[in-house]
Amino acid sequence: MAKRVSILGSTGSVGRSTCKVIDAFPDDLQVVLLAARSSRDDLLVQARRYRPEVVAIGSMEDANRLRAELAGTNTRVVVGEAGLLEATADVAADITISAIVGAAGLKPTMAAIEAGSDIGLANKEAMVVAGTFMKHAAERMGAAILPVDSEHNALHQCLRGEKQEEVKRLILTASGGPFRTYAGAFADITPKQALNHPTWDMGPKITIDSATMMNKGLEVIEAHHLFGFAPEAIDIVVHPQSIVHSLIETRDGSYKAQLSKTDMCDPIQYALTWPERYPSPFEGLDITKGLCLEFFPVDRLRFPCIQLAYDALQVGGSAPAVLNAANEVSVEAFLAGSILFTDIPIINRRCLDHLGHRGADSVEDLLALDLETRAFAHTLL
Repeated sequence: MAKRVSILGSTGSVGRSTCKVIDAFPDDLQVVLLAARSSRDDLLVQARRYRPEVVAIGSMEDANRLRAELAGTNTRVVVGEAGLLEATADVAADITISAIVGAAGLKPTMAAIEAGSDIGLANKEAMVVAGTFMKHAAERMGAAILPVDSEHNALHQCLRGEKQEEVKRLILTASGGPFRTYAGAFADITPKQALNHPTWDMGPKITIDSATMMNKGLEVIEAHHLFGFAPEAIDIVVHPQSIVHSLIETRDGSYKAQLSKTDMCDPIQYALTWPERYPSPFEGLDITKGLCLEFFPVDRLRFPCIQLAYDALQVGGSAPAVLNAANEVSVEAFLAGSILFTDIPIINRRCLDHLGHRGADSVEDLLALDLETRAFAHTLL
């Protein structure tokens, strides 16, 4: 019987890669829900191909156009967050790929967990904002959270068969982004330069996060929630080749690493077919072809956003949610040309210091604080 798959963010880079994996296993994976914010034409192509039970889109205008185009099919069209949340609760997916960018992905991901769906988590911000609540909900519902980000997916693989008390530390690898060896003034960096990632083809927000290395800081927070390791047991190393996606060090001094090509189809296939390992239809890594592996320490002075993430994790509570909201605002402002590249960590720090000690007893509290942080960040612009 085919595994039923929902894709939240189906028209983005992760969503498209998920479709490639599904195409490779048509007898094993069945699409039941597709969701996009605004890419109506792309969503229509996907809906016609996969014939899901539901498609969700952000605006009523786009929803009406989709309804007209899909008339006569069995695909229902829903609109907005409310429609998506209701549909997520109704479709009975076995696994939901959570790839909606930013904190906007939190509510649909939580709705999928509450419906008993396993989660293929590509949205690190959801776990950063509400990791404790997500983990508790998943445990209560018996749902697995399977990381799709290449680094956490690698850690998930490295930790298979290992006792947690025998693992000394988790080690996330970072490409170093476009400015690892940059000799110019960081204040002069333009959005065009920052969007030129040397290894990965990603969306604009995550590409800027890679340039500031905020993405690695957020990944430290995510790793803490996913795997239960203390902040001091989670490290980062710069690995420009992006072949080793993460490592663990055991207490006896051994290292265990996961290597593969820089192709999101690999971690997506791992999540969709877990706990089994299916033969891959994609071209693999040939370790005999000039494999070079370099590792360097991270310069936290050069990339202050990393330290901000560790600080937020040490404060705990709602501090990671504040940091994430501030960063989304500052990255958007940088991409719009409103602030300098070097203003991003400054705005993030001021928001964290101002609001990071607030308490939060529910996901709703965190979302309210998210809005308050965004408002405060806008006053700093």
